[in-house]
Parts: sequence; C-alpha cells; structure tokens
Amino acid sequence: MFGRIDRNFTGSDGSFGVTRRTDVALFVGLTLLWGLSFPVIEVGLDYLPPLLFAALRYDVAAVVLLAYTAIRVDGRLPRGRDDILAVVAGGLFLVAGNGLLFLGQRTVPSGAAAIITSLIPLVTVLWAFVLVGERRSPLALVGVVLALVGTGLVVQPDPESLLAGDTVGRLLIVGQVVSVALGGVLVQRARPSLGTVPLTAWSMVLGALVLHLLSSGVGETPGAEATAPTAVAAVVYLGIFSTAIAFLIYFTILARHGAFEVTLIQYAVPVVATVVGVVVLGETIEPATIAGFGVIVLGFVAVKRRAISELLEGHTAPS
Repeated sequence: MFGRIDRNFTGSDGSFGVTRRTDVALFVGLTLLWGLSFPVIEVGLDYLPPLLFAALRYDVAAVVLLAYTAIRVDGRLPRGRDDILAVVAGGLFLVAGNGLLFLGQRTVPSGAAAIITSLIPLVTVLWAFVLVGERRSPLALVGVVLALVGTGLVVQPDPESLLAGDTVGRLLIVGQVVSVALGGVLVQRARPSLGTVPLTAWSMVLGALVLHLLSSGVGETPGAEATAPTAVAAVVYLGIFSTAIAFLIYFTILARHGAFEVTLIQYAVPVVATVVGVVVLGETIEPATIAGFGVIVLGFVAVKRRAISELLEGHTAPS
C-alpha cells in the first residue's frame, strides 16, 4: 500500500521481523484491529463531527509513527521527486480520502460500511489495469469475487435497507473505496525510495492537515461532548491501534506475502462486525453465515494457492 517493501527485510524499514509461527496471529490481529474500527467510528460519530474525527485519528497515528520512525527506522525524511509524489498521493487519496468513510458512516451501519470497503482490492485491480496495465490471472480474480460473495453471505445485508435513505452515505463510502484504491496504485507507481513506515507517517501528516482544513471549511464545530471519555477512547483506539499499530502489522504481512494476497484481509474485516453484533447485541449465527466463511476460505485458497503450496512443501520437506 505504501512505498517499497523488501521481501527479505531485516526491519530497517520499521516492519516487525516475524517467522511462520506468528503469521496467523498477525493476520488475525490485523483483521480484528481493522474490523473493530467500523463500530468504533459509529460510536465516536455521536460525539465528534466526521471530518474532525477523521483528522484527529490521523493526528494521533502520525505522532506515533513519527516517534517510531525516529527510534527504529533509517531514512526518515522524503528525498527527491518520487518520495514527494508518493507522500502527496498517500496523503490525499489514502489518508484524506478516508474522510468520506466517516461522512458515510453517519447514516450507514458499520457492517454495511465494512462490506463496501471490502471492494478495495477489486477497485485496486481495476486502477492498476487502467494506469499501469497490470494483469492478474483469471483464477486470482475468481478468488477475489468468491471472497466478496462470502462476505455478503456472512453479513447478510438487508436488500430493503440497501435502498433506504442512506444511499448518499453509501455513495460516499464508495468514493472512499475509489480514493484509497487509486492512492495505493499511485504510491506504488511513484516507486519511492523512502521506507514504508516514514512514508506512511508523512502521508498521515499531510492527510490529517487536509482533513483539518476541510473540517474548518465546512464549519464543523465540536461540542462539549467531544471531550467525553467515549470520544477520547474512540480517537485513541483508531489512532494508535487500528491505524499506527495496524499498519506496522500490515507492512510485516505485506513483506512476507505480497500486496495482492494481503488485501484479502479486507474480506475478513466485515466478519468482525458480525461477531461484535452476536456478542454485544445478542444476534444469532445463521447457516448462511457458516456458508459465507466457507466461500471466503475458497477465495483465499484461490488467490493464495502458490503461497499455500510453498508453505505445505516447507512443512513436509525433510529437516
């Protein structure tokens, strides 16, 4: 998503060094951190205006990642045209573009919002085809479609509610999907030499600034409830856990498994919203939900078939 990843990295770009034993934990952890962000946004919007809320999220994340960069990462500042282009693309499209999600979630339930954002891998493939002529195998594309279908089965969106008065909110989230997908392709196309963590940090600085300007421009004014413990907790969770820490995990997975494969996490994220609904709201798990998990697994296998084969060969090879 951001910058250049060395698949045999040693951690000089700030990513966590991992072994195969921790891969599953990283995948699950990232899914939970990102999945919980949707209900947290929904709760936080009761206390904070949307664009300001988004800006504060990236304020916190930028501070954390810049501090991490200062301590752990070599090459901390953008240098040259490619780095600047990557920071601008990341800041405007990957970061500031997420303000559309906050605007949309004022009327769109968190589960539906998660379903819509799971379109990011598909739209990324389309942008990559349009801008750089990148192609994928038919089986990989089938895997992405299967994962999306499985997500729909798990969350089971109500067709009637899809056509209700939240259409504008859904279109705003579709805009966020288009923006994030475009930003990812543009960052890769720029081929920056800057490490992934500092690139992300500076992109968040720029994106947060843009969101603050937009918030001020539309006249958003926080009320007294903006300092409520729930509001503060929402900003802290989103900024530190579902953004700063989550992206460090993301970079580590990306380095080991590749950009296209790791985006399948987007399809597991809506499942978290369903689980939260079961635990918090007392909803029941229906057979379609179990079927959805199966379809998601099929999609994952279709896209990750080579990596899975290599992993199996690694386990069966004599020591």
